[in-house]
Amino acid sequence: MKTLFSRIFETRFTAAPVTFKTFFFQKILGFNRKVYWPTHFTSQVKNYKNIVIGVGTAPGLSPGCLIQGGGKIEIGDYTIIAPNVGIISSNHDLLDNRKYLKSKVNIGKYCWIGMNSTVLPGTELGDFTIVGAGSVVTKSFKDGYCIIGGTPAKIIKKLNKKDCVHYENDFKYNGYIKADKFQNYKEKHLNE
Repeated sequence: MKTLFSRIFETRFTAAPVTFKTFFFQKILGFNRKVYWPTHFTSQVKNYKNIVIGVGTAPGLSPGCLIQGGGKIEIGDYTIIAPNVGIISSNHDLLDNRKYLKSKVNIGKYCWIGMNSTVLPGTELGDFTIVGAGSVVTKSFKDGYCIIGGTPAKIIKKLNKKDCVHYENDFKYNGYIKADKFQNYKEKHLNE
């Protein structure tokens, strides 16, 4: 329990806090029990072993999200994900819907995925990409530093790199795992 209280205290002012309520619903009641980062009990995380998250990131911590790791998903440090977001890394074959086509989704650091957005398989979002609420990301924006929106998403505004703030939490966690121990966890428990 000491480490749980440490995590609650050390993450309390971050975008990915560990709270007793989240921990209770997840680890005691079993909503996304095996997932290594805090999630909301109404969110679903599928194939968590194919998902690698950065420091200060917790996809599905907001309610109503679907994080589907059929293919690989990588999400960078300090990326925030709003409620009802879908991140999908596999889809049905167009000609035979019994088959799944797996593809990687890569989301950079300091991104913000707005409410009710969907990120589709095979897309890459560079650092500081902001996805407007209700958008559907069907193609990559690898250069980042932009606001995208719409269906399908397109660039609405470019951001000046010099104005973007790179910050770090005082205590670094990849979900429930201290950042300095995450590489070891990743090698033992996640699919590479």
